[in-house]
Amino acid sequence: MTTLPELAAMKRAGRKSVCVVAWDYQMARIADRVGVDVVSVGDTVGINLWGQPNPLEITMEQMLVVAQAVRRGVSGALLSCDFPFGPLQEGPREAVRAAIRLVKEAGVDVVKLDGAADHLGAVSAVRDAGIPVFAQFGITPQTALRYGVTYSATPGRETEVPPEMRDKLVAEAKALEAAGASLLNFTNSGPVVGPAVVDAVSIPVLGGHGGGPWLDGRIRMATAAIGYAASGIDDPPDTYANVARISYDALTAYADDVRSGRQIRGGR
Repeated sequence: MTTLPELAAMKRAGRKSVCVVAWDYQMARIADRVGVDVVSVGDTVGINLWGQPNPLEITMEQMLVVAQAVRRGVSGALLSCDFPFGPLQEGPREAVRAAIRLVKEAGVDVVKLDGAADHLGAVSAVRDAGIPVFAQFGITPQTALRYGVTYSATPGRETEVPPEMRDKLVAEAKALEAAGASLLNFTNSGPVVGPAVVDAVSIPVLGGHGGGPWLDGRIRMATAAIGYAASGIDDPPDTYANVARISYDALTAYADDVRSGRQIRGGR
């Protein structure tokens, strides 16, 4: 099984770590068989898989169910799980309580705290409870206003951290490391500030949205990598596959067989 010391050694050796966001048992098994280093249960499951309109709707109970399913499919990768919105914002005591639940009830190895730079006390408290922390910081929809930038979620046109913010973000990364974080998720790092942060800390710095090869590793939703979103039926995505179109064609063929009175494939 991948360990945190191994990820740190990969950083020192200049080897990139691979993180896949998965939300179900089957995808977790596939990612684990590929040999990814980290499987992350993201709190965006609500909007990306279930159609929830608000990313803050996801609950701890829902995250536990998803994390339990993914845990059953992961044996080699390090398993991380996001906090839903709430426990971190309520303070260190609630953060520790939530982290313990994720470890005890879902068997996760690491807990991921979004907006962690604003909650250094909670990062330390969770670490002191013996639970490793994957700390997220950088530009998000919630922090863009504070940083004075306009947030963009359009692929290929993500918001990058302005170069003049380099010292501030480097300081936040160092503070998170000092608080006890084991991994960093730098959102919208950009090719200027990203390398500066990577060089400033000894812990691995990974990035998904707005990241790049200048980081120690990358994070990608499995559904995004394979083109699972229904929008891909009409607008082919620039991804590693177009599962939406494949699924559409397969289900169309199935419906045609049923309506034409033919035997369906794989069924009796």
